Amino acid sequence: MKASMKVSVLALAALWAGGALAQGPGGTGNPARHMENLALLLDLTEAQKPQVESILQAEHAQMKALFDQARAAGGKPDFQAMHAARTQISEDTVTKLSGVLSTVQLQKFQALQQMHHGYGHRGPPPAGAPPAPTSN
Repeated sequence: MKASMKVSVLALAALWAGGALAQGPGGTGNPARHMENLALLLDLTEAQKPQVESILQAEHAQMKALFDQARAAGGKPDFQAMHAARTQISEDTVTKLSGVLSTVQLQKFQALQQMHHGYGHRGPPPAGAPPAPTSN
C-alpha cells in the first residue's frame, strides 16, 4: 500500500472512530450525522449515498434482530454461533457494497470496519492487512 494511501486510511479511521465514540454506549446517536461522516470519508457520490445508507440500515436491522433473538431465548448465548452470524451478516454487507462502491471506496470501508470493531471481534485481518498491534 502506498504511503499516501496509508495516511489517508489512518486519517479516515481516526475520523470514523471519533464518530463512533460520539454515538455513546449502545450505538445510539445521530444516524444522519453518522451517514454524513461516512459519505465524506468514502467520498460517496449523491447517487451512492442512499444506496449505501439502505445497505447499512439493513445490516443494522439484521444485527439488532440477531441480538434480540438471542436475548429472547434466555439462558447463556452461544457466542460461537453469534460470532458466525455476525461475520456472515458483515460479509453479506461487503458483498452488497461491492456493487455500489469503487474498489478504493470498498477498501476504505473495510479499513474503517476493522478500525471500528478491532481485529479481535472479526477474526484475523484479511491477507495483506497489517498485523494487529500487540502489547508487551
